[in-house]
Amino acid sequence: MSAVGELYSIYSICSFAAGIAGNLFAFVLFVSPIPTFRRIIRSKSTEQFSGLPYIYALLNCLICLWYGTPIVSPGIILVFTVNSIGAVFQLVYITIFIINAEGSKKLKMLGLVLGVFAVFSAIVATSLCLFEPPTRQTFVGYLSVFSLISMFASPLFIINLVIKTKSVEYMPFYLSLATFLMSLSFFAYGMFKNDPFIYVPNGIGGVLGVIQLVLYFKYSNSIEEPREPLLDSYA
Repeated sequence: MSAVGELYSIYSICSFAAGIAGNLFAFVLFVSPIPTFRRIIRSKSTEQFSGLPYIYALLNCLICLWYGTPIVSPGIILVFTVNSIGAVFQLVYITIFIINAEGSKKLKMLGLVLGVFAVFSAIVATSLCLFEPPTRQTFVGYLSVFSLISMFASPLFIINLVIKTKSVEYMPFYLSLATFLMSLSFFAYGMFKNDPFIYVPNGIGGVLGVIQLVLYFKYSNSIEEPREPLLDSYA
């Protein structure tokens, strides 16, 4: 094997490893709401929890899933896999939420789910009918970046809350660490693939992850009693 071939082989292995690592760290984030939904199932009520974060997450996963499909972006299948898994988790969470929600909240959530699939269907149809490669990738890529950046509202809200309260009780360390490592992994994956639609939003996510970790170590001694994650209750 030539030196160029060996270098390409190492490059491919590093790219694949970064993508797999991103999938694993994302899985940690996907399973993090499980305690909340255990509580919902036990009490047979959604209490004061909001279903909106899971609606937003589902739409984000669907858009990024579509971006990762070979028909849109060849060669980034690990983006497709992670968002496929994420979409399944969000659908399960939303289904549990709807089953246990009261009448008006149940109807609202059903309407939002239908709205998510209507928007996703419109994106798929538009990208297939109006765009050809490589402009199709550019169109869906911009949508995925916008979707990912809009998801940064949650960590920004938490960062602001930690600074105001000087407490990390609503910012679990393992979630902050998993968020940082996932963003870092997909930033590396995007760099290896030379795909700005992957490395730009994940680079921003990595910076926010670093800020969260710094704040955690700064204010971790201020924690008092563990509470439910604030985002589940008020997002």
